Amino acid sequence: MEQLLNILENLKPGVDFKTATDFVDNGILDSIEIMELADEIMDEFDIELTPVDIVPENFTSLETLYQMIQRKQDED
Repeated sequence: MEQLLNILENLKPGVDFKTATDFVDNGILDSIEIMELADEIMDEFDIELTPVDIVPENFTSLETLYQMIQRKQDED
């Protein structure tokens, strides 16, 4: 999870991603940042994200992002 936290903090410095929730609904991440984040996640964790994965439910919190990554790693 530390790798994911580093990616988020580099993408959007100054946000406390450990406690923040509803990244999309609260305007913490916009659509461009979500795409950048998805690219970083795919590179860092060596997983493939599809449009089905890039939905607001997976980008709600640090925990939901990490759960998505774990699911994708388990598929491989």
